[in-house]
Amino acid sequence: MSVRDLTILGCSSQQQTRFRNHGAYLLRWNDEGLLFDPGEGTQRQYIFADIPPPCTTRIFISHFHGDHCLGLGSMLLRLNLDKVTHPIHCYYPASGKKFFDRLRYCCIYRENIKVVEHPVSKEGLVEDDGRFRIEAAFLDHGIDNIGWRITEPDTLKFDREKLKAFGLDGPIIRELEQEGQVQHNGRIIALADVSHVRPGDAFAYVVDTRPCKAAVHLARNAKLLLCEATYSHREKEMAHDYMHMTAVQAAMIAKEAGAQQLILTHFSARYRDPEELGIEAREVFANTQVAADLKRFAFPKNYTA
Repeated sequence: MSVRDLTILGCSSQQQTRFRNHGAYLLRWNDEGLLFDPGEGTQRQYIFADIPPPCTTRIFISHFHGDHCLGLGSMLLRLNLDKVTHPIHCYYPASGKKFFDRLRYCCIYRENIKVVEHPVSKEGLVEDDGRFRIEAAFLDHGIDNIGWRITEPDTLKFDREKLKAFGLDGPIIRELEQEGQVQHNGRIIALADVSHVRPGDAFAYVVDTRPCKAAVHLARNAKLLLCEATYSHREKEMAHDYMHMTAVQAAMIAKEAGAQQLILTHFSARYRDPEELGIEAREVFANTQVAADLKRFAFPKNYTA
C-alpha cells in the first residue's frame, strides 16, 4: 500500500519564526508527491521530515509572493542534482510566468530533469490524466492567486457477499467488469447487482485569500481541506485589509463546503502558539486540526465506502 499522508514542511506566513518555516506542504498520494507552495528553506525541511525529495512529482504554486515560491528554485535544483527520471509537473498562474522562469533559472546549472509546465490562465479543469483530476479557482488576494482541488478517480468496489450469493468467482468477474453484465446459472447478472462505485477522495488547498465563493467551491465535500488561518478572529478587520482569513472564517468555509477535515495553516508570526486559532475554529467546525512544522496528517483511503 502506498503512503497517503500530508506533511507540513512549514506553516508560517510571510515572516518565519524560530519554530515555523515558510509554508510548504507535501501530500503523498497514490505513489506521487504533490508539493504545494514551497517557501524558503523547503529543501532542508525534507531532510528534517526524513522524506526523500525525489518523491516529488508535481509542484503547485498558488501565487508569486515570496513566502509561497522562494523555495521553488532550490527544489528544482535538488531534483536535478538527484537526477530524477520522472517528469516534474509544475502548475502556476500564467500571469506569473516571468517569475516562474526567474526562479527556475536562478543560477548556473546543467538541467537534466524534465519540467512540464502548466500555466493556468482560467479557472476550472486544468488536467485529468487518469491519476488525478486537477481543478483551479482564482481566490480573492489582489493578485492572481489560485486555490487547488485534487481528486482521485472513482473506483469500482465488488461486494463479496453478493458475488458469493450469485455464485460468481474467478474469470467471470473480470468478464462482468469488462462487459457490464454476464449470463450465469440461467440468469443475467448486471455489474450494478454486485458492486458500487467508491467516489475518489478530494484534497483542497486554499491560502492567501479573503473568504469567497471560490474557496467554498474548491472545498466542497473534500476529505481534507488545508486552509489559511493567518489571524485570530479578533483581528478580522486586519485580515480583511491584508486580504487574508481568520481561523473562524476558515472553519466557516469548511462547514459550508461539507469538508470532512480542516487543517489550519499559514499563521502570522504574532501567534507563538497557533493552537489558540484552533480553539476558535473548533467552535464552528469541530474536526479542525492545527498545522505544525514536520507534523504529519493521515490521508487514509476509505475501503468501505
